[in-house]
Formats: sequence, structure tokens, C-alpha cells
Amino acid sequence: MLPISDTTLRTSFVNASRKEVSGLSLPTDFETIDWDQLDYLGWRDPKLSRRAYVVVPTLDGDLIGILLRQAEASPRSRTQCSWCQDVRLPNQVVFYSAKRSGQAGRNGNTIGTLVCEDFQCSRNVRQTPPLAYEGYDVNAARLRRIEDLQLRAASFAAEV
Repeated sequence: MLPISDTTLRTSFVNASRKEVSGLSLPTDFETIDWDQLDYLGWRDPKLSRRAYVVVPTLDGDLIGILLRQAEASPRSRTQCSWCQDVRLPNQVVFYSAKRSGQAGRNGNTIGTLVCEDFQCSRNVRQTPPLAYEGYDVNAARLRRIEDLQLRAASFAAEV
């Protein structure tokens, strides 16, 4: 992911009001983010416990910012992240919903997804996968996982 400024980040949101965008808190480490290690930028709002944000690069290179809301209830069983699909997760996966952009969102239409609670997907897909069989190309598998994460996140953003 390419570095982005505060202004670019705020103008990328497609499903949030101007008030919501102006009031959003940037990630605490925004000035020191290692952009080369991210496939999307995701963070939770420290002021509002069930609110989160993601900024996803599209396949065309544009940015789509999405305001997310965490569901009140937690999944009853261990769930798999829809974006990184890591089966060895060291973290929680929660259900986030996003209001659709435009008229659909104003009508109350939403879309949801199961994602790592604190958006660790980029770190998860960069871990070396376990050796599946003799001759298994772990580096190619890791690169494929990174590409798949980028595609899934971009697809979700396009749906919003």
C-alpha cells in the first residue's frame, strides 16, 4: 500500500457523513506506519468502542474508505476471517457491518463481513505458511495469500 496523507484518508470515505469523517480519530501510529507491510489500513476508533475504519486500495489504484460498526453479539464459535482466511489466527474475528454508499446506504442497506478484530490480516498473510508437502513452495504460497487478501478486501470495498 502506498503512503497516504490525513487529507487523502479523510476524502476516501464513501459511506460516512462529513461529521463522521471530521470526527474520526487517526490510528495512533499513523506517522510511523510501515506502508510496505500493509494491504489495507484498518483501525478501531479509541473514542467509540464499536466503530472501526478501513481504507482499501482498489484494483484500479483508487482508495475507498469505509466506516464499520462491530456487531453487539460475538460469534458463538471460533470463526475464520473472510479476508485473510488464516486458520492459525492468534486473534479474535468479529462481525463488522458497513452502510452502503449512496442512496442504498441512505435507505438503510448494509453489508457485513467477518474480519480480524484489530485488522491484523496483512501481518497474518505475510507469515510463512506451514510446509504442506515435500517440494511445497512456501514463498509462492505466501505471495498468493497476499494477493488473495488484496482481492478480497477490494471486493468488499467495491460492494460497499
